[in-house]
Amino acid sequence: SGGLDTSIVASIASRRGPLKAYTVALEDAPSPDNEYACLMANRLKLNHKLHVFDMDELMRTLPEVIGTLHVFDPMEIRNSVAVYIGMKQVKQDEGSTFLTGDACDELFAGYSFLFNLDAKGLKSSLEKLWKVMSFSAIPMGRSLGMTAKIPFLDPEVRRLASEIDPSFLVVEQDGRKWGKWIVRKAFENLLPAEITWRVKTPIEYGCGTTTLPQIFDQRIRDSEFHEKQRLIKEVDGVALRDKEQLAYYEIFRETFGERPSTDGRTCPQCQYEVHEDATFCRTCGAYPI
Repeated sequence: SGGLDTSIVASIASRRGPLKAYTVALEDAPSPDNEYACLMANRLKLNHKLHVFDMDELMRTLPEVIGTLHVFDPMEIRNSVAVYIGMKQVKQDEGSTFLTGDACDELFAGYSFLFNLDAKGLKSSLEKLWKVMSFSAIPMGRSLGMTAKIPFLDPEVRRLASEIDPSFLVVEQDGRKWGKWIVRKAFENLLPAEITWRVKTPIEYGCGTTTLPQIFDQRIRDSEFHEKQRLIKEVDGVALRDKEQLAYYEIFRETFGERPSTDGRTCPQCQYEVHEDATFCRTCGAYPI
């Protein structure tokens, strides 16, 4: 993506031998990742493949992603569908293993919702996050017969993250609060400044899938949405927030059938089971719960 995390992984991995890098983007959508990914690929002399996918390819891929991840959370799907399409490019090129930049945000406070916490609150929030964090690249790769390698999940990296003083994770500099500050400083001599100090950009914004809510809003009539929203709430007990989520839920429901019963904690929006420590629902994306 040309983001901080994947650029660090690519920079280190490229020292060990030839590396192929993949970037994906939705056709006719803003895709700022392309510029940064090309910058890093040229700097590292990577074999770089940019795959532009259209809505037909995306729609064909949605059932595979939803079926693999067991979710109808729009944010998760907008991010993961792009990653999955990238993985299929790797597989098409006969690749069996791929590297990702996952876990850096979770370990070193890359998310903006952590930026205004005091040191004690930040440490506590990170420890809770570490208990529930999961990464879609692992099951999606497995479903394609490939292996996801996540360097930031190395035990030594996780140990280091747990021992770092929170004051080095979120730092105000030049009038802006920066997450992962210590990571940026550690690699600022290895990466271009444009990458080191690039503001975190979620996958969906970087590749263009952030436009999917508008696309589904145009594809589904208001009357159809409201009728299905009412019926699904009445029959399945699932509260759908918008047309995009309706499209994903219909695929989810067709794939998995009725919701299984559970004695554990459940999400108030979709009634699916959630982790006892979770602040959001991994299935439908409800937050806070």
